[in-house]
Amino acid sequence: MIKQVTAALFAALCAAGAAHGHATLEQAQAAPGKAYKAVVRIGHGCEGKPTIRVRVKVPEGLISAKPMPKSGWTVDKIKGAYEKSYNLYGSAVKEGTTEIVWSGGNLADDEYDEFVFRGTIAKETPTGTRIYVPIVQECTDGAFERWIEIPTAGKSSDDYENPAPFFDVVEQPRS
Repeated sequence: MIKQVTAALFAALCAAGAAHGHATLEQAQAAPGKAYKAVVRIGHGCEGKPTIRVRVKVPEGLISAKPMPKSGWTVDKIKGAYEKSYNLYGSAVKEGTTEIVWSGGNLADDEYDEFVFRGTIAKETPTGTRIYVPIVQECTDGAFERWIEIPTAGKSSDDYENPAPFFDVVEQPRS
């Protein structure tokens, strides 16, 4: 009996450790038409190698994205067309930042860091929508981690080894 409990506890601890190793977002919810501050957490390097680049695909429906500069890192904003036009403060917005790349830094495998950007959740986004934010973490010697897997129907992020982090669009709380 003790061996079974010990094995179950060990398995649970290993699973918890694996979950913390993934790229994650600090905020799990956002409201349509409101700003969303995405804090991307990178918890380790790639198989012992330091992280030198973090690429974030800005998902459709998160418009007017702007990265926060990061000391020691260069930030590039890749612009592109949105799949559809969105209303932002009374103006039609058809294009904007679709990818953000932080590079040139050196995040050791045994260190943790955060990469921040801000955008607006399109007013047209229905509550109950889950928005995935694919992230590619590049390390030295060509090593990488791709946090890009988006669940198919009937599956959840827990079913994947490298799930993309996500947040849910919810109604704005009344004050």
